[in-house]
Order: sequence, then structure tokens, then C-alpha cells
Amino acid sequence: MSEGHQCKCWPEEKEKRYLLLFEQLSALLGDEVHPLPVLANTAALLWHAMPDINWAGFYLNTGKEELLLGPFQGKVACIRIPFSRGVCGAAAREERTQLVRDVHQFPGHIACDSASNSEIVVPLMDGGRLMGVLDIDSPVTGRFDEEDRAGLERIAALLSCRCRWEDWRL
Repeated sequence: MSEGHQCKCWPEEKEKRYLLLFEQLSALLGDEVHPLPVLANTAALLWHAMPDINWAGFYLNTGKEELLLGPFQGKVACIRIPFSRGVCGAAAREERTQLVRDVHQFPGHIACDSASNSEIVVPLMDGGRLMGVLDIDSPVTGRFDEEDRAGLERIAALLSCRCRWEDWRL
């Protein structure tokens, strides 16, 4: 792994890693419901637990068909993403997970970091309303698979129900 940020204490098997991630995140969040610290700590936890990634974070729905950069770990990122562009925009527009093996083959892909080659973006929903997306990038083509989808969708569901979204007004 080129980024050098991953702790060696995480299981290598994805299923076990995601189970531990879910348990750790649940414990870490405790009773906190404000989105800012919840998303910030989640981004940090994912950054340290997942191998071969170069960005992990969130974009939040502005209510204007646009996503705004939220808490993240990694290199600097695009500040605003319209629903009409990129993998994050597609996840927001369609309100479904986007698992992209090769971002260079994705129409309208936004290259915030030219080193990124694959991406997974999971919507954060609250009562049928899109609150934002969880976005993870990798320099490895084909890095994400169905196990990643299942694990990250479970984490997104936890965040979606845990956060008191009215505390965050954009």
C-alpha cells in the first residue's frame, strides 16, 4: 500500500474487517448524533482501516442538486459536485451505490486526484431524503467489490440513522 496510513491491526479478510469496522464505529460514536464529529471520525476510521485507498470522506447534499465537501481524509478534494457530474453526482442523483471498477471509463468522471483509478460511493439516506454520500477512492483499478458494497452500505445505514441531520444546515 503506497499511502502508508493503514494500521496493520485490521483483519485482512474483508468480511471480518467490515464486521470489526462496524463494531468499532458503533463504539466510537457512542451517543453522539451531530453529523460533523460522526462523519469526521468515520472518515478517519475508514482511512486507517482500509488498504489501498487514497481518499475517504463525505459530500453533503446542499438541497440545490449539488454536493458540498464534508469531512474527509486524503488529498485536497473538489469542493462542490453537481448531481449531473461524476460518480458522486450519479450516486446522489440515482440514490444508489456506485461501484466503479475503472473511473476512467465512467462518463463524466471528475478527476480530483489523477492517482484515483477506482471508486465506490454510497448514499446516506434519512427517511427517503438524500443527506449526502460516502465516497472512497483507490489508486488500484478494480479495488472495490460486492463485499465492499455490502460493508460500506451497512456503515452508511448506521450513519444515516445515527445522525440527527437537522443539526447540520447547509
